[in-house]
Amino acid sequence: LKAKGYTTCHTGKWHLNGFFNDPRHPQPNDHGYDWWLATQNNASPHHINPKNFVRNGKAVGVIEGASAVIAAQEAAHWLRKERDKDKPFFITVWTHEPHLPIESAPEFMKPYADIDDEGIRQHHGNITQLDHAFGLLMKELDEQGLAEDTFVFFTSDNGPEGAGTKGRTRGSTGGLRGRKRWSHEGGIRVPGIARWPGHIKPGSINSDLVSNLDFAQTFLELAGVDSPPDMQGLSLVPLLAGKTPADWRTSLFDQYCEFPGPDGVRRHMGVRDSLYKLMHFYNLDEWVLYGLERDPREMHSVYG
Repeated sequence: LKAKGYTTCHTGKWHLNGFFNDPRHPQPNDHGYDWWLATQNNASPHHINPKNFVRNGKAVGVIEGASAVIAAQEAAHWLRKERDKDKPFFITVWTHEPHLPIESAPEFMKPYADIDDEGIRQHHGNITQLDHAFGLLMKELDEQGLAEDTFVFFTSDNGPEGAGTKGRTRGSTGGLRGRKRWSHEGGIRVPGIARWPGHIKPGSINSDLVSNLDFAQTFLELAGVDSPPDMQGLSLVPLLAGKTPADWRTSLFDQYCEFPGPDGVRRHMGVRDSLYKLMHFYNLDEWVLYGLERDPREMHSVYG
């Protein structure tokens, strides 16, 4: 993107190296970002008043506020003050919320004050905290007159953490089976919301099989950049325009996941198409097959 003339910014989480802000491993600027404010993994000690953010290679100490809001405000600041406004821009904002350790500001928990369970109040407040931060960034695009010419994609990396029955890991899978680290739908089916004025019909829904591997191909096509011949994924551009190519993928392969079972960690692989999901628990040599149309919650295996 930079070779095509883009100016670039990253804010939030950067869990892509083992030595953060250390020359032994590549940092965000080594991956092409002109400006960055990030932590290596989780906000520390939690999402409120984090102390481990680094801006362009320099630790900044404690920053007051909620982590997602800090990340969004930094991106907004960059849009206003730091970017080269003669160039197109690319921004990634990877929030910590709602990853552990969850901590929500009181104002974002107010809508849930009548809920007795503190864990639920904290979790739901964390989602509201994230929603507020995202809204700040969208407002900045509006105020700078950039909204109509900016492609926005909102997604997540996996299903909710934990069992969802206690503590602050109360994310919902909408009734789907499994959570983070599972190849069941609750672990791999995540939000995917795109806004592209003049190209995406508002309120439209697409049910084709897509993967986060498709993002790079999509962004390069939008920017008019040829992708490397060995790059994985498919461009989502035709799907965003409501046109599914005849040769669009018919299956997705989940190479490796693990989740706790009664006999310890159950390592497994899975492959799914629009109708079926096949999973192999290879340390048990067990196979299961689910018909996703009739059994979207994957409760009854039809294998064998």
